[in-house]
Amino acid sequence: MSPETTIAAALLAPLCGAALIAACHRVPNLREAVTLLAAAALFLAVASLVPAVLAGERPALHLLEPVPGIAIAFQVEPFGLLFALVASALWIVSSIYSIGYMRGNDEAHQTRFYVCFALALASTIGVAFSANLLTLYFFYEALTFATYPLVTHHGDAKARQGGRTYLGLLLLTSTLFLFPAMVWTWVAAGTLDFVPGGILEDKLSGPAATLLLVLFMFGIGKAALMPFHRWLPAAMVAPTPVSALLHAVAVVKAGVFSVVKIAVYIFGLDAAGASFEWLVYVAGFTILAASVVALRSDNLKRRLAYSTVSQLSYVILAVAVLAPLSVVGAALHLAAHAFGKITLFFAAGAIYTAAHKTEVSQLDGIGRRMPWTMAAFGIASLSMIGLPPTAGMLSKWYMVSGAFGAGQWVALAVIVASTLLNAAYFLPIVFRAFMKAPSSADPEHGEAPWTMVLALSFTAAVTVGMFFSSDLPMALATGLVER
Repeated sequence: MSPETTIAAALLAPLCGAALIAACHRVPNLREAVTLLAAAALFLAVASLVPAVLAGERPALHLLEPVPGIAIAFQVEPFGLLFALVASALWIVSSIYSIGYMRGNDEAHQTRFYVCFALALASTIGVAFSANLLTLYFFYEALTFATYPLVTHHGDAKARQGGRTYLGLLLLTSTLFLFPAMVWTWVAAGTLDFVPGGILEDKLSGPAATLLLVLFMFGIGKAALMPFHRWLPAAMVAPTPVSALLHAVAVVKAGVFSVVKIAVYIFGLDAAGASFEWLVYVAGFTILAASVVALRSDNLKRRLAYSTVSQLSYVILAVAVLAPLSVVGAALHLAAHAFGKITLFFAAGAIYTAAHKTEVSQLDGIGRRMPWTMAAFGIASLSMIGLPPTAGMLSKWYMVSGAFGAGQWVALAVIVASTLLNAAYFLPIVFRAFMKAPSSADPEHGEAPWTMVLALSFTAAVTVGMFFSSDLPMALATGLVER
């Protein structure tokens, strides 16, 4: 199979899967088997591109040209391949987890759930493989619409309100800021292609270039920079597998992925005359403010949601430093955060399914009854803090090294302070789970369904495995800063 055909197969696998899932709605076992097969087909297609990309090739696929000089086109470069590998691998794991969760909680509209999940992955692959801003924008918006029915899955007033906030903020930011930024880029540079070194050099500088950067950074609402972050905690009304999709697999990762692509391939690491200094302060404020909110939140999913807001801005902060090492750290953090955060949400869903608990204050002794779940939670917590032996330590190491080398003391101070805050809101949960006795009033229970425990154990194992064997993600992350 040629690389061009493989790109097409990767885009079509989740779309065909969605159609077949809908056709199998009367046979749940077959419907879920199709979901797993589609997820496996997508991963195999993406993984088959690794040798060519590592060898220096950049497979491309040109679909159509709606406007002369602007095409819907795809090109597989190292960072996009890293994102696609993470998303496609986690679709398999999320599907296994979802089978146990959706059945264990007797959720309604399960077919619609699996269909929209597949459509979200198709959009994610489109974002990952986009060759230009227009293609990225098209699939970025498609991802918003594909995930909206998942956010409103329960159909009650709370879900509808959360869905309005989700859809409203993401469409507001992309329409008011991102689209004009794309048009301005086309006018200034005469192209929207992603080019190593950037396309704005000698085309735009000074306050104009900085204003364009502001439009891009706030236009990418999925990156959850404050004050355009409210959609993310509002979306916590969704079932836990959806929260995992939003926080680890697709939506927020599409946001920070877009930020990195635009910084590196539109502005370039030389900044093309734009000032990134303001972004260090905005990202730093978002990291610290979201960490404080997480620390004060008793609801477990809310705490994890604000943790995500904070962790996403690590990527933005690392990019704003404009040092090659910190940008490599940003790319690595996309993978490290994905596996760590999905483990945390999987654990939260397992706790809800087995014990029907949603608050941190209710978790005394739960590690004694759910040791696999809470051990995985503990591992993922270490990764979020940035401690060994987890993947989070690797990405944070490169971020700190880049900031130190660039003399970015504000960025260093933010990373140190947020690390302490991360420890303050994650470690007490682990302490409660294992060191305190369960309440005598709590009914006896064990682990959640085995498919859920299998999924969260696997993602926790990968979080540790990436610390000891990071050759592939490191090679792809390094490719981001090589011309």
